[in-house]
Amino acid sequence: MASFRTLDDLGDVRGKRALVRVDLNVPMQDGHVTDDTRFRATLPTVTELADRGAIVLLLAHFGRPKVPGPDFSLSRVTRPYEQVLGRPVRYVDWEVDQENVAMLQPGDVAILENTRFFGGEEKNDPAVAERFARLGDFYVNDAFSAAHRAHASTEGLARLLPAYAGRAMEAELKALEAALGNPERPVAAVVGGAKVSTKLDVLRNLVAKVDYLIIGGGMANTFLAARGIDVGKSLCEHDLRDTALEILDAADRANCTVHLPYDVVVAKEFAPNPPTRIANVHEVAADEMILDVGPAAVEALADAIKTCRTLVWNGPLGAFETSPFDKATVQLAQTAAALTQSGSLVSVAGGGDTVAALNHAGVADQFTFVSTAGGAFLEWMEGKALPGVEALKR
Repeated sequence: MASFRTLDDLGDVRGKRALVRVDLNVPMQDGHVTDDTRFRATLPTVTELADRGAIVLLLAHFGRPKVPGPDFSLSRVTRPYEQVLGRPVRYVDWEVDQENVAMLQPGDVAILENTRFFGGEEKNDPAVAERFARLGDFYVNDAFSAAHRAHASTEGLARLLPAYAGRAMEAELKALEAALGNPERPVAAVVGGAKVSTKLDVLRNLVAKVDYLIIGGGMANTFLAARGIDVGKSLCEHDLRDTALEILDAADRANCTVHLPYDVVVAKEFAPNPPTRIANVHEVAADEMILDVGPAAVEALADAIKTCRTLVWNGPLGAFETSPFDKATVQLAQTAAALTQSGSLVSVAGGGDTVAALNHAGVADQFTFVSTAGGAFLEWMEGKALPGVEALKR
Protein backbone atom coordinates (compact mmCIF):
# COMPACT_ATOMS: atom_id res chain seq x y z
CA MET A 1 0.00 0.00 0.00
CA ALA A 2 3.05 2.29 -0.10
CA SER A 3 2.41 3.14 -3.74
CA PHE A 4 1.09 6.61 -2.86
CA ARG A 5 2.07 9.34 -0.41
CA THR A 6 -0.02 10.18 2.64
CA LEU A 7 -0.04 13.10 5.09
CA ASP A 8 2.74 11.25 6.96
CA ASP A 9 5.05 12.06 4.04
CA LEU A 10 4.50 15.83 4.31
CA GLY A 11 7.25 17.89 5.90
CA ASP A 12 6.66 21.24 7.58
CA VAL A 13 3.47 22.67 6.05
CA ARG A 14 3.15 25.84 8.16
CA GLY A 15 2.00 28.72 5.95
CA LYS A 16 1.77 26.47 2.90
CA ARG A 17 -1.47 26.28 0.95
CA ALA A 18 -3.05 22.84 0.78
CA LEU A 19 -5.56 22.26 -2.02
CA VAL A 20 -7.71 19.46 -0.58
CA ARG A 21 -10.27 17.70 -2.81
CA VAL A 22 -13.15 16.63 -0.57
CA ASP A 23 -16.73 15.46 -1.04
CA LEU A 24 -19.15 18.11 0.24
CA ASN A 25 -21.99 17.00 -2.07
CA VAL A 26 -24.48 16.57 0.76
CA PRO A 27 -28.29 16.30 0.49
CA MET A 28 -30.10 19.51 1.46
CA GLN A 29 -33.73 20.36 2.13
CA ASP A 30 -35.06 23.87 2.81
CA GLY A 31 -31.49 25.13 3.29
CA HIS A 32 -30.63 22.44 5.86
CA VAL A 33 -28.19 19.55 5.41
CA THR A 34 -30.15 16.31 5.93
CA ASP A 35 -27.12 13.98 6.15
CA ASP A 36 -23.67 15.25 7.14
CA THR A 37 -21.81 11.91 6.75
CA ARG A 38 -19.62 13.33 3.98
CA PHE A 39 -18.75 16.39 6.07
CA ARG A 40 -17.63 14.20 8.95
CA ALA A 41 -15.47 12.06 6.66
CA THR A 42 -13.31 15.12 5.87
CA LEU A 43 -12.60 16.06 9.50
CA PRO A 44 -9.42 14.03 10.17
CA THR A 45 -7.60 15.48 7.14
CA VAL A 46 -8.85 19.08 7.43
CA THR A 47 -8.25 19.24 11.18
CA GLU A 48 -4.75 17.73 10.93
CA LEU A 49 -3.62 20.10 8.17
CA ALA A 50 -5.06 23.17 9.92
CA ASP A 51 -3.50 22.13 13.24
CA ARG A 52 -0.15 21.77 11.46
CA GLY A 53 -0.43 25.37 10.26
CA ALA A 54 -1.38 24.83 6.64
CA ILE A 55 -3.80 27.15 4.86
CA VAL A 56 -6.52 24.66 3.91
CA LEU A 57 -8.40 25.32 0.65
CA LEU A 58 -11.23 22.87 0.04
CA LEU A 59 -12.12 21.92 -3.53
CA ALA A 60 -15.45 20.19 -4.10
CA HIS A 61 -18.38 19.88 -6.48
CA PHE A 62 -22.01 20.36 -5.54
CA GLY A 63 -24.84 18.88 -7.61
CA ARG A 64 -24.82 18.78 -11.40
CA PRO A 65 -25.09 22.43 -12.48
CA LYS A 66 -25.76 23.06 -16.17
CA VAL A 67 -24.80 26.70 -15.57
CA PRO A 68 -23.41 28.39 -12.43
CA GLY A 69 -26.14 29.59 -10.08
CA PRO A 70 -26.96 30.14 -6.39
CA ASP A 71 -28.70 26.75 -6.05
CA PHE A 72 -25.39 25.02 -6.75
CA SER A 73 -23.11 27.38 -4.83
CA LEU A 74 -20.95 25.92 -2.09
CA SER A 75 -21.65 29.10 -0.10
CA ARG A 76 -24.81 27.18 0.93
CA VAL A 77 -22.79 24.56 2.82
CA THR A 78 -20.14 26.84 4.33
CA ARG A 79 -22.03 27.55 7.59
CA PRO A 80 -23.28 23.95 8.06
CA TYR A 81 -19.74 22.67 7.41
CA GLU A 82 -18.30 25.17 9.89
CA GLN A 83 -20.63 23.80 12.59
CA VAL A 84 -19.44 20.22 11.96
CA LEU A 85 -15.76 21.22 11.77
CA GLY A 86 -15.97 23.32 14.93
CA ARG A 87 -13.76 26.15 13.65
CA PRO A 88 -14.32 29.14 11.33
CA VAL A 89 -14.63 28.40 7.60
CA ARG A 90 -14.40 31.06 4.88
CA TYR A 91 -16.11 30.91 1.50
CA VAL A 92 -14.02 31.99 -1.49
CA ASP A 93 -15.55 33.01 -4.82
CA TRP A 94 -13.39 32.25 -7.85
CA GLU A 95 -13.82 35.78 -9.23
CA VAL A 96 -11.53 37.20 -6.54
CA ASP A 97 -9.73 34.00 -5.64
CA GLN A 98 -6.13 35.28 -5.61
CA GLU A 99 -6.91 38.28 -3.36
CA ASN A 100 -9.08 36.25 -0.96
CA VAL A 101 -6.59 33.42 -0.69
CA ALA A 102 -3.71 35.87 -0.09
CA MET A 103 -5.51 37.12 3.03
CA LEU A 104 -5.75 33.69 4.66
CA GLN A 105 -3.49 32.88 7.61
CA PRO A 106 -1.85 29.60 8.73
CA GLY A 107 -4.54 27.31 10.17
CA ASP A 108 -7.38 28.98 8.24
CA VAL A 109 -9.90 26.84 6.36
CA ALA A 110 -11.75 28.03 3.26
CA ILE A 111 -14.22 26.44 0.83
CA LEU A 112 -13.65 27.39 -2.80
CA GLU A 113 -16.68 27.73 -5.06
CA ASN A 114 -18.11 24.67 -6.89
CA THR A 115 -15.45 23.21 -9.20
CA ARG A 116 -18.19 22.34 -11.70
CA PHE A 117 -18.83 26.04 -12.32
CA PHE A 118 -15.85 25.66 -14.67
CA GLY A 119 -16.97 23.98 -17.89
CA GLY A 120 -13.59 22.29 -18.19
CA GLU A 121 -13.63 20.61 -14.74
CA GLU A 122 -15.45 17.50 -15.94
CA LYS A 123 -13.44 17.41 -19.19
CA ASN A 124 -10.18 17.48 -17.18
CA ASP A 125 -9.18 20.65 -19.04
CA PRO A 126 -5.47 21.37 -18.35
CA ALA A 127 -6.18 25.13 -18.21
CA VAL A 128 -8.72 24.59 -15.40
CA ALA A 129 -6.34 22.30 -13.51
CA GLU A 130 -3.62 24.94 -13.86
CA ARG A 131 -5.92 27.64 -12.50
CA PHE A 132 -6.63 25.45 -9.46
CA ALA A 133 -2.91 24.64 -9.07
CA ARG A 134 -1.88 28.33 -8.97
CA LEU A 135 -3.70 28.64 -5.64
CA GLY A 136 -1.84 25.87 -3.81
CA ASP A 137 1.58 24.53 -2.84
CA PHE A 138 0.53 20.89 -2.62
CA TYR A 139 -2.53 18.74 -3.35
CA VAL A 140 -4.40 16.28 -1.13
CA ASN A 141 -7.15 14.02 -2.50
CA ASP A 142 -9.55 12.96 0.25
CA ALA A 143 -12.56 12.19 -1.97
CA PHE A 144 -12.58 8.51 -2.89
CA SER A 145 -16.23 8.93 -3.94
CA ALA A 146 -15.05 11.11 -6.85
CA ALA A 147 -11.94 9.03 -7.64
CA HIS A 148 -13.54 7.19 -10.55
CA ARG A 149 -13.83 10.46 -12.45
CA ALA A 150 -10.88 11.91 -14.36
CA HIS A 151 -11.73 15.56 -13.63
CA ALA A 152 -9.45 18.57 -13.30
CA SER A 153 -9.82 18.62 -9.50
CA THR A 154 -9.36 14.84 -9.06
CA GLU A 155 -6.80 13.84 -11.70
CA GLY A 156 -5.40 16.86 -13.56
CA LEU A 157 -4.37 18.67 -10.39
CA ALA A 158 -2.50 15.63 -9.04
CA ARG A 159 -0.14 15.88 -12.03
CA LEU A 160 0.70 19.55 -11.39
CA LEU A 161 1.42 19.64 -7.65
CA PRO A 162 3.01 17.23 -5.14
CA ALA A 163 0.06 14.89 -4.47
CA TYR A 164 -0.95 13.02 -1.30
CA ALA A 165 -3.84 10.85 -0.11
CA GLY A 166 -5.87 12.33 2.74
CA ARG A 167 -6.80 10.28 5.80
CA ALA A 168 -10.23 9.20 4.49
CA MET A 169 -8.76 8.23 1.10
CA GLU A 170 -5.93 6.37 2.85
CA ALA A 171 -8.38 4.40 5.04
CA GLU A 172 -10.54 3.57 2.01
CA LEU A 173 -7.61 2.31 -0.07
CA LYS A 174 -6.26 0.21 2.81
CA ALA A 175 -9.70 -1.35 3.32
CA LEU A 176 -10.10 -2.11 -0.39
CA GLU A 177 -6.65 -3.67 -0.54
CA ALA A 178 -7.56 -5.91 2.42
CA ALA A 179 -10.85 -6.88 0.75
CA LEU A 180 -9.84 -7.76 -2.80
CA GLY A 181 -6.28 -6.60 -3.48
CA ASN A 182 -4.48 -8.97 -1.14
CA PRO A 183 -7.19 -10.55 1.05
CA GLU A 184 -7.03 -13.29 3.64
CA ARG A 185 -8.81 -16.34 2.21
CA PRO A 186 -11.40 -17.72 1.94
CA VAL A 187 -13.18 -14.65 0.53
CA ALA A 188 -16.96 -14.29 0.16
CA ALA A 189 -18.78 -11.60 -1.81
CA VAL A 190 -22.44 -10.66 -1.37
CA VAL A 191 -23.86 -9.00 -4.47
CA GLY A 192 -27.49 -7.94 -4.41
CA GLY A 193 -29.72 -5.37 -6.01
CA ALA A 194 -32.46 -5.33 -8.57
CA LYS A 195 -30.75 -5.95 -11.88
CA VAL A 196 -27.94 -8.13 -13.18
CA SER A 197 -27.44 -5.68 -16.07
CA THR A 198 -26.07 -2.99 -13.73
CA LYS A 199 -23.55 -5.38 -12.14
CA LEU A 200 -22.34 -7.61 -14.99
CA ASP A 201 -18.76 -6.34 -14.76
CA VAL A 202 -18.79 -6.71 -10.97
CA LEU A 203 -19.91 -10.35 -11.21
CA ARG A 204 -17.40 -11.18 -13.96
CA ASN A 205 -14.55 -9.68 -11.93
CA LEU A 206 -15.57 -11.29 -8.63
CA VAL A 207 -15.92 -14.89 -9.85
CA ALA A 208 -12.19 -14.83 -10.61
CA LYS A 209 -11.28 -13.36 -7.22
CA VAL A 210 -13.53 -14.81 -4.52
CA ASP A 211 -14.20 -18.29 -3.16
CA TYR A 212 -17.94 -17.78 -2.53
CA LEU A 213 -20.26 -15.54 -4.52
CA ILE A 214 -23.62 -14.94 -2.83
CA ILE A 215 -26.20 -13.52 -5.24
CA GLY A 216 -29.37 -11.94 -3.85
CA GLY A 217 -31.99 -9.34 -4.68
CA GLY A 218 -33.85 -9.24 -7.97
CA MET A 219 -30.67 -10.30 -9.78
CA ALA A 220 -30.84 -13.75 -8.17
CA ASN A 221 -34.13 -14.32 -10.03
CA THR A 222 -32.34 -13.83 -13.36
CA PHE A 223 -29.85 -16.58 -12.43
CA LEU A 224 -32.60 -18.89 -11.19
CA ALA A 225 -34.55 -18.38 -14.43
CA ALA A 226 -31.38 -19.03 -16.45
CA ARG A 227 -31.20 -22.41 -14.71
CA GLY A 228 -34.73 -23.19 -15.89
CA ILE A 229 -36.60 -22.29 -12.71
CA ASP A 230 -39.99 -20.58 -13.09
CA VAL A 231 -39.84 -17.37 -11.03
CA GLY A 232 -43.50 -16.40 -11.57
CA LYS A 233 -43.98 -12.67 -11.93
CA SER A 234 -40.76 -11.81 -10.06
CA LEU A 235 -38.48 -9.02 -11.26
CA CYS A 236 -36.26 -10.84 -13.76
CA GLU A 237 -34.14 -10.03 -16.84
CA HIS A 238 -35.01 -13.04 -18.99
CA ASP A 239 -33.00 -11.67 -21.93
CA LEU A 240 -29.79 -12.08 -19.90
CA ARG A 241 -30.11 -15.89 -19.65
CA ASP A 242 -27.00 -16.61 -21.74
CA THR A 243 -24.97 -14.00 -19.86
CA ALA A 244 -26.00 -15.45 -16.49
CA LEU A 245 -25.01 -18.95 -17.65
CA GLU A 246 -21.63 -17.63 -18.88
CA ILE A 247 -20.98 -16.11 -15.42
CA LEU A 248 -21.92 -19.42 -13.73
CA ASP A 249 -19.57 -21.30 -16.11
CA ALA A 250 -16.75 -18.84 -15.38
CA ALA A 251 -17.31 -19.38 -11.65
CA ASP A 252 -17.06 -23.16 -12.12
CA ARG A 253 -13.76 -22.78 -13.96
CA ALA A 254 -12.39 -20.51 -11.21
CA ASN A 255 -13.53 -22.83 -8.38
CA CYS A 256 -15.84 -20.11 -7.10
CA THR A 257 -18.97 -21.47 -5.40
CA VAL A 258 -22.07 -19.48 -6.40
CA HIS A 259 -24.86 -19.38 -3.82
CA LEU A 260 -28.38 -18.80 -5.12
CA PRO A 261 -31.38 -19.01 -2.77
CA TYR A 262 -33.17 -22.37 -2.63
CA ASP A 263 -36.00 -21.17 -0.44
CA VAL A 264 -37.57 -17.75 -0.89
CA VAL A 265 -40.22 -15.42 0.54
CA VAL A 266 -43.00 -14.83 -2.00
CA ALA A 267 -46.08 -12.60 -2.18
CA LYS A 268 -48.72 -11.81 -4.77
CA GLU A 269 -48.19 -8.06 -4.44
CA PHE A 270 -45.22 -5.87 -3.64
CA ALA A 271 -46.51 -3.78 -0.71
CA PRO A 272 -45.74 -3.40 2.99
CA ASN A 273 -46.67 -6.52 5.01
CA PRO A 274 -48.80 -8.37 2.43
CA PRO A 275 -49.71 -12.05 2.90
CA THR A 276 -46.46 -13.99 2.30
CA ARG A 277 -45.28 -17.57 2.30
CA ILE A 278 -41.93 -19.35 2.29
CA ALA A 279 -41.50 -21.53 -0.78
CA ASN A 280 -38.89 -23.74 -2.37
CA VAL A 281 -37.67 -21.96 -5.53
CA HIS A 282 -39.22 -24.78 -7.60
CA GLU A 283 -42.66 -24.07 -6.12
CA VAL A 284 -43.18 -20.37 -6.99
CA ALA A 285 -46.67 -19.92 -8.46
CA ALA A 286 -47.26 -18.03 -11.70
CA ASP A 287 -48.95 -15.13 -9.85
CA GLU A 288 -46.29 -14.84 -7.11
CA MET A 289 -43.11 -12.82 -6.91
CA ILE A 290 -39.89 -13.55 -5.02
CA LEU A 291 -39.14 -10.65 -2.66
CA ASP A 292 -36.56 -12.03 -0.22
CA VAL A 293 -34.25 -14.96 0.47
CA GLY A 294 -35.83 -17.62 2.70
CA PRO A 295 -34.73 -18.56 6.25
CA ALA A 296 -33.10 -21.90 5.36
CA ALA A 297 -30.99 -20.27 2.64
CA VAL A 298 -29.97 -17.44 4.99
CA GLU A 299 -28.80 -19.99 7.55
CA ALA A 300 -26.73 -21.76 4.89
CA LEU A 301 -25.23 -18.41 3.78
CA ALA A 302 -24.36 -17.59 7.41
CA ASP A 303 -22.60 -20.98 7.67
CA ALA A 304 -20.62 -20.22 4.50
CA ILE A 305 -19.54 -16.79 5.80
CA LYS A 306 -18.42 -18.37 9.09
CA THR A 307 -15.77 -20.32 7.14
CA CYS A 308 -14.42 -17.12 5.52
CA ARG A 309 -11.78 -14.60 6.57
CA THR A 310 -12.86 -11.77 4.25
CA LEU A 311 -16.26 -10.47 3.09
CA VAL A 312 -17.10 -7.87 0.44
CA TRP A 313 -20.74 -6.71 0.35
CA ASN A 314 -22.61 -4.66 -2.24
CA GLY A 315 -26.42 -4.63 -2.42
CA PRO A 316 -29.29 -6.06 -0.34
CA LEU A 317 -30.58 -9.66 -0.50
CA GLY A 318 -34.26 -8.69 -0.76
CA ALA A 319 -36.56 -5.68 -1.17
CA PHE A 320 -35.23 -4.49 2.19
CA GLU A 321 -36.95 -1.08 2.20
CA THR A 322 -40.32 -2.81 2.55
CA SER A 323 -41.16 -4.95 5.59
CA PRO A 324 -40.98 -7.95 5.95
CA PHE A 325 -38.60 -8.31 2.97
CA ASP A 326 -35.69 -6.95 4.97
CA LYS A 327 -35.26 -10.07 7.10
CA ALA A 328 -32.60 -11.92 5.09
CA THR A 329 -30.43 -8.80 4.66
CA VAL A 330 -30.69 -7.94 8.36
CA GLN A 331 -29.92 -11.50 9.54
CA LEU A 332 -26.90 -12.00 7.28
CA ALA A 333 -25.58 -8.51 8.07
CA GLN A 334 -25.86 -9.21 11.80
CA THR A 335 -23.97 -12.50 11.35
CA ALA A 336 -21.21 -10.71 9.42
CA ALA A 337 -21.05 -7.98 12.07
CA ALA A 338 -20.75 -10.50 14.91
CA LEU A 339 -17.93 -12.35 13.09
CA THR A 340 -16.17 -9.02 12.46
CA GLN A 341 -16.46 -8.02 16.11
CA SER A 342 -15.06 -11.40 17.20
CA GLY A 343 -11.99 -10.75 15.03
CA SER A 344 -12.48 -13.66 12.62
CA LEU A 345 -13.71 -11.66 9.59
CA VAL A 346 -12.60 -8.57 7.67
CA SER A 347 -15.84 -7.08 6.29
CA VAL A 348 -15.89 -4.31 3.69
CA ALA A 349 -19.16 -2.96 2.32
CA GLY A 350 -20.11 -0.12 0.00
CA GLY A 351 -22.69 1.50 -2.25
CA GLY A 352 -25.72 3.64 -1.38
CA ASP A 353 -28.28 0.86 -0.93
CA THR A 354 -25.78 -1.18 1.03
CA VAL A 355 -25.04 1.60 3.52
CA ALA A 356 -28.79 2.15 4.00
CA ALA A 357 -29.36 -1.60 4.50
CA LEU A 358 -26.54 -1.93 7.06
CA ASN A 359 -27.80 1.14 8.92
CA HIS A 360 -31.28 -0.39 8.89
CA ALA A 361 -29.80 -3.60 10.36
CA GLY A 362 -28.03 -1.49 12.99
CA VAL A 363 -24.58 -2.86 12.14
CA ALA A 364 -22.90 -0.29 9.87
CA ASP A 365 -20.48 0.65 12.65
CA GLN A 366 -19.64 -3.02 13.33
CA PHE A 367 -18.21 -3.80 9.87
CA THR A 368 -14.47 -3.33 9.35
CA PHE A 369 -15.11 -0.61 6.78
CA VAL A 370 -18.20 0.82 5.11
CA SER A 371 -17.57 2.94 2.02
CA THR A 372 -20.05 5.73 1.32
CA ALA A 373 -18.83 5.93 -2.28
CA GLY A 374 -21.34 4.69 -4.84
CA GLY A 375 -19.93 4.74 -8.38
CA ALA A 376 -16.29 4.58 -7.28
CA PHE A 377 -16.92 1.54 -5.06
CA LEU A 378 -18.75 -0.23 -7.88
CA GLU A 379 -15.97 0.49 -10.40
CA TRP A 380 -13.42 -0.79 -7.90
CA MET A 381 -15.48 -3.99 -7.55
CA GLU A 382 -15.43 -4.22 -11.35
CA GLY A 383 -11.64 -4.28 -11.21
CA LYS A 384 -11.26 -0.94 -12.98
CA ALA A 385 -8.41 1.48 -12.35
CA LEU A 386 -9.71 4.67 -10.73
CA PRO A 387 -8.13 7.81 -12.30
CA GLY A 388 -8.11 9.78 -9.04
CA VAL A 389 -6.25 6.96 -7.28
CA GLU A 390 -3.87 6.23 -10.18
CA ALA A 391 -2.86 9.92 -10.26
CA LEU A 392 -1.73 9.70 -6.62
CA LYS A 393 0.63 6.86 -7.46
CA ARG A 394 2.88 8.95 -9.69
